[in-house]
Amino acid sequence: MKPASSRTCLAVVLAAGEGTRMRSGLPKVLHAIAGRSLLGHVLASAGQAGAAAVAVVIGPGRPDVAAEALRHCPEAQIFVQHERLGTAHAVLAAKAALARGYDDVLVVFADTPLVTPQTFLAMRTALAQGAGIVALGFRAGDPTGYGRLLLRDGGLEAIREHKDASPQERAVTLCNAGLMALDGARAVAVLEAIGNDNQAREYYLTDAVAVARAQGLQAVPLVAPEAEVMGVNDRVQLASAGALLQARLRDAAMRSGVTLQDPASTFLACDTKIGRDVILEPHVFIGPGVEIGDGAVIHAFSHLEGTSIGASAHVGPFARLRPGARLGTGTKVGNFVEIKGSDIGEDAKVSHLSYIGDATVGAGANIGAGTITCNYDGFGKYRTTIGAGAFIGSNSSLVAPVTIGANAYVGSGSVVTQDVAADALALARARQVEKPGWAAAFRVAMRNLKRQP
Repeated sequence: MKPASSRTCLAVVLAAGEGTRMRSGLPKVLHAIAGRSLLGHVLASAGQAGAAAVAVVIGPGRPDVAAEALRHCPEAQIFVQHERLGTAHAVLAAKAALARGYDDVLVVFADTPLVTPQTFLAMRTALAQGAGIVALGFRAGDPTGYGRLLLRDGGLEAIREHKDASPQERAVTLCNAGLMALDGARAVAVLEAIGNDNQAREYYLTDAVAVARAQGLQAVPLVAPEAEVMGVNDRVQLASAGALLQARLRDAAMRSGVTLQDPASTFLACDTKIGRDVILEPHVFIGPGVEIGDGAVIHAFSHLEGTSIGASAHVGPFARLRPGARLGTGTKVGNFVEIKGSDIGEDAKVSHLSYIGDATVGAGANIGAGTITCNYDGFGKYRTTIGAGAFIGSNSSLVAPVTIGANAYVGSGSVVTQDVAADALALARARQVEKPGWAAAFRVAMRNLKRQP
């Protein structure tokens, strides 16, 4: 018997269901929680559990599901279940992959996004210890409607559907989660022996337990928490799964040295990377692709995605960092600032009410309130370069492509359309003209105009 660490594993991911209860034009498994699709979560967990190969079974006419699978797992094999003849039939759609002789076969569903890699590893460990088939179960608070795992002498005797269960069997609270692991050498033989002698004339994966036992294989149950194996079939369950995943992510962040001042109002993505001694104030939303360095502070009501934030930086409140924003150590991005596709150098400051898009801001530069990098002319995007130590006065517009030299000054209210040399002062605004008494005369004229019939 091979030790678990040396065994090869194939994960067969069933993603053929349409999910009509979602009331959506989007396939169920492409709906997302914590910045990742349901399918993506299952593929990630299987991969972390050591699956060396992945077979994804989709329904006909679903290139979008295939594309999502390949986005997460470029080496995945895609199989189509052309007829919906049951879950065992769906697994056998991937027979070409099953026949390649993997030690372990995990059969998982793309709408169960919360199953952890540790649970998949436990299923594989049971196979390594001699089981021929492992069925994942849970203790249900209300077992109505679920299939029951029926045990005898510590082993798994059968899986009984609720409608077929006797009153005594319905009293059992150990329910079927649907996920299975099979001995790879026997998987095809077990699956092909499953019949369709039932009212629906379908081939049920649950019958694999009885078939495996009849073939002399040991059937083993494995119990997981009910919340972990919940399936997502509608938007209410989608929200519930999202909330459970957020709780996991928040707990992991806090245990790793992150302060969440109000965990319930803080939203993280599954790939968020946060250093030690980071503080997240209330109502911070973090989307995919965010990395935050040690000691940074993200102030309240900030929205981040696709960005990296250096150590000891301060962001917000009410800041928005869009994809491609990269903040250096000690930077300050203040309230009502939006940054996109830009590099903000060490100790640079963009303190308030500014838009910095497609720009490079040098170390120690100061961007005054109301500054805008005018990066788009309706057809193309252009880059602004601001040198180290430069000072951009308030309410300035920098019309890209343009370069502001190191330690240069741009006077407040300027519209800069040409490069500014290092250490220079740029003034790009109309000269102020004052007309004494004009305002008083204007008011008199307007009042007289109102009096006319």
